[in-house]
Amino acid sequence: MERDTVSMHFVGAAMARLDRAARERVMRSAGIPKALLAAPHSRVTAQSFSALWLAVSRELDDEFFGLDSRRMKVGSFALLSHAVLGSAHLDRALKQMLRGFDVLLDDVHGELHLEGGDGVVTIANRIEEPAARRFADETFLVMVHGLACWLAGRRIPLASAAFAYPRPDHAGEYTTMYSQHLTFDAPGTAIRFDASLLGLPVVQGPQTLKTFLRKAPQSVFLKYKNEASVTARLRRRLRRCLGQDEWPVLEAIAGEFNVSPTTLRRRLEAESTTYQAVKDDVRRDAAVHYLCSTGLSVPDIAALVGFQEPSAFRRAFKTWSGIQPGEYRMLQSQAVGGGT
Repeated sequence: MERDTVSMHFVGAAMARLDRAARERVMRSAGIPKALLAAPHSRVTAQSFSALWLAVSRELDDEFFGLDSRRMKVGSFALLSHAVLGSAHLDRALKQMLRGFDVLLDDVHGELHLEGGDGVVTIANRIEEPAARRFADETFLVMVHGLACWLAGRRIPLASAAFAYPRPDHAGEYTTMYSQHLTFDAPGTAIRFDASLLGLPVVQGPQTLKTFLRKAPQSVFLKYKNEASVTARLRRRLRRCLGQDEWPVLEAIAGEFNVSPTTLRRRLEAESTTYQAVKDDVRRDAAVHYLCSTGLSVPDIAALVGFQEPSAFRRAFKTWSGIQPGEYRMLQSQAVGGGT
């Protein structure tokens, strides 16, 4: 089972334009403890973040989080999705999509063009405040790429992604959201992909659109995440270890992948990660899921995610999230129950 979690960075960024009372309302409606804002390394479930996204949009009547000087009113994304369904192929759909965003937004502009064998979507962003400009780039790319993938009925692999700002602390999220090949402090923000994919047919219709929109935004920012990387393959393999007594060492995984341990380390390093980091991510996400969705005790959860000693699990979870697992569960229970 996929047990995705989302960095608290994106929770804070999504709520940046809300006043204090509105923040409390949206976090309560999404079941996210407000105390987690003080734990920037903590995570929330994908379902909770999706609920928060929708709640912020309703508060602001803006599906772009109040980032642009023009509101992208609630219903705009659905209208844009309807508008591009008539395209026969992805190239036409992407061009119509970007023109639609131009109508909806004033400060963020996207263009599609060809460079050699690459299709390139570039962003021109006039938002002045650095954090808001960065989150606008992130959100715009997630919307454009997610909608394009859905229209084609498959993930559009991104060969690379470049960003016109310094590497942020949460850049580790980008390898899942965009590509393993990232550049920061670039002249402009852009994503690149194989231009031949622009000829893919649009395979969606009005009936599938209803399902897509009903599950949005989770269907946009998670369904079409990058699953082709070595990191994603390793995550899938390690998730099968949940509930087992033994977790394989890197050398054993390398053998299963038919590569040498050195090659596996090098490929993970090229994707800005390590075997231990991926293992910790799998354990962390599963632990968050168990703490939020089950009544299992902390020692039982520790065993499920591969810790023989509950004390070692508590130390690890605090390192991952900034708080103890028992405190995380208590805060989550209070949030869901309407407390603080």
